[in-house]
Parts: sequence; structure tokens; C-alpha cells
Amino acid sequence: MFEKCEAIVMRTVDYGETNKIVTLFTREWGKVAVMARGAKKPSSRLSAVTQPLAYGHYLIRRSRGVGLLHQGELIDSMRALREDLFAAAYAAYIVELTDKGTEEQKRNPYLFELLLQTLQYMSEGRDLEIMTFIYEMKMLPVLGIPPVLDRCARCGATEGRFSFSVKEAGFLCHRCEAADPHQIPLSPASARLLRLFYHIDLARLGSISVKEGTKAELRAVLSSYYDEYAGLSLKAKRFLEQIAKLGDKLDSSGRHET
Repeated sequence: MFEKCEAIVMRTVDYGETNKIVTLFTREWGKVAVMARGAKKPSSRLSAVTQPLAYGHYLIRRSRGVGLLHQGELIDSMRALREDLFAAAYAAYIVELTDKGTEEQKRNPYLFELLLQTLQYMSEGRDLEIMTFIYEMKMLPVLGIPPVLDRCARCGATEGRFSFSVKEAGFLCHRCEAADPHQIPLSPASARLLRLFYHIDLARLGSISVKEGTKAELRAVLSSYYDEYAGLSLKAKRFLEQIAKLGDKLDSSGRHET
């Protein structure tokens, strides 16, 4: 029996000369793999709806293994993301993070909405790195590794200056900093943003402008925390880091010329 679902294309793998195996992240059932017969043909009615990041309605037959994709109706191709190298890299990262961090056919409509809203914000031109920070923060409880952000992870203090300790999995107040010589110093703005990104309703997100120094602190916290606790090896993350280095070189070259 074929069933209708709302889904985002997470990834595709070529199968034979003309077919694709498509991994969909659905609102109704979570992650589902389906065979899209003939989808590699440019003339196929399944060609456009099986492009990575495509968002639409799909008619599929589920099974314990690989199901079957019968047809699809495109809502948003996310073309703006796929045609920009930096945007495509960030989008690929959050999709791969979702893919590696979720189980097959485990329903999570909250995470579906979070992924969809994040991709749409990126497509609209929102700050790619800020959107990625927010998504990474909100993925932490999904992965089962929520940090302590409402108090000092050692003494429970809620007032004072805070740093971040990967060892203690959360904030350390200035009185407890000596407990972790590798704690990451935080400005008050960074501490506030980590809490905000963790708790904010993404649908209510306004305009956020963040200084480069603050971004560097957030990047250090999230990168170190994920490396220590998530246990994920993400190709898109490594590519994103290479893209960032390329961007830094281009910026440096531009500054030098002026």
C-alpha cells in the first residue's frame, strides 16, 4: 500500500544505470530509504523530486528494508542552497548530522520541523554559521548529550562569570575554573548566546548579528563538545572546515590588495 508523506531528501545513492536509493527524512515516520526507479534519467518525473535537499510530498511504499517511491510533488527545491558553494556546504553538514544522529523509521516531527526551518532560513540568506550553531545546540539533546547551561556544572552557581568545560559538560563559574585547566573562556555574549540557541523557538527567530570574536568562541565550544561526546565522523564537517579555510584565505587576499 502506498502512503503519502512530507519529506526532505537527505541523500541519494546511484543504483544500477537508471535508479537511485533515496533517503528521505519524513515528518510522519522519520528516516526512510526508498528505491526511485528511473530517477537518474533527466526526463524522469522523479528526477527533480529526488535531488538532495528537495522538500515535497511523496507517495511511497514502506518496508523494513528499502521501500519504493511511486511519485513526488515538489514544494521547495532549495535551489538557492544547492547553487551556492558555502550554503551547500553548511546545508549538507546539518543534513548529515541529522542523518547520522537519527535511527531508521523513528518519528520525530520536532526535528523534521527544525531541519526544514533551518534549511529555509539558510535559503533566505540568514547567517549560515549562526544557523548552524543553533542547529548544533538543538541536536545535543537529540543525541543524548545535553550540556549544563543554566548553572555551574560543579557548584550550581547561577551568577558570575562563566567559561565552558568540555570535561564537566557545561558551564563553570569563575570560582570553579581551576577544576578544568582546559576550560574555554567565554565572553558574557557567548554564554548568553549558547543558552539562547539551546532554548529558542526557531520559528520566532529574529535578526541576530554576532561579532567574529564571539563566533570564534561559539565555534570552539561546539567543535570541542561534539568531538568529545557525539562520536560522529561527518564528511560534510571536514569539507566545511576546508571551505572555511578557503574563505579565510580569500578574505586575507582581499584585505592585502586594499
